Amino acid sequence: MKKLKYKLAGALIASLKRIRTRPVFVSAIVLAAGSGTRMGADVTKQWLTLENEPLFVHSLRAFDRCHSVKEIILCVKADELPLYDGVGKKFGIKKLKAVTVGGKSRADSALNGFKKISDRSTHVAIHDAARCLVTPKMIKKVISGAVTYGSAAAACKATDTVKLCSDNGIVKSTPDRSNVWQVQTPQIFETEIYRASAYLAISDKISVTDDCSLAEHAGFAVKMIDCGKENLKITEQIDLYFAKAVLQKRKDGQRK
Repeated sequence: MKKLKYKLAGALIASLKRIRTRPVFVSAIVLAAGSGTRMGADVTKQWLTLENEPLFVHSLRAFDRCHSVKEIILCVKADELPLYDGVGKKFGIKKLKAVTVGGKSRADSALNGFKKISDRSTHVAIHDAARCLVTPKMIKKVISGAVTYGSAAAACKATDTVKLCSDNGIVKSTPDRSNVWQVQTPQIFETEIYRASAYLAISDKISVTDDCSLAEHAGFAVKMIDCGKENLKITEQIDLYFAKAVLQKRKDGQRK
């Protein structure tokens, strides 16, 4: 681990040593506060349905069925908060602890959810509700990585050649594809690593698009965990067709 810029590094390390003696207690924060404008739908993305259930419910259910996950916090749009009344009971999500309002950015939403977790939490998992094809098996793999390395994220190896370009689309360089990963969620961290990373980012006024970047900025190593390509994110209409195909594939596999 690189030298931390976090001012209370000594206190953080002492806290980590105490936490690592506890049984694993994962707090899952599921982010469903986006607008999903690229979908072009009449409802926000999280309320689109897949097999007659909203996308966010599929994500909640995967975490609910994962043994190491002990609680779930759902972050939602402020104007949609009333829509989530009784959602845990309605869909049988037993571990749903709280529904809270998201923030202006993804990082703000995650931090709002983080403020609701239990004092018993040893690890925190941040997950985009739109990655509704995540499975308990994938979650378990990433938890295992986080327990071993402190920070881990679902990902898949890049199979396409990637180009780094200037703002006007001119190629600047071509990174070695063998070292390129496409990061997904969940992204899971020891709870105190996430706390230190999130608040350091606020202090340093940095903006990030995923939670791994918070840990990277603070000097922590993040392990990529290969979860394959089925863990896709619903962003555009065509993604729903892919998602339906994946679910059908899983059903066909169960029948064999």
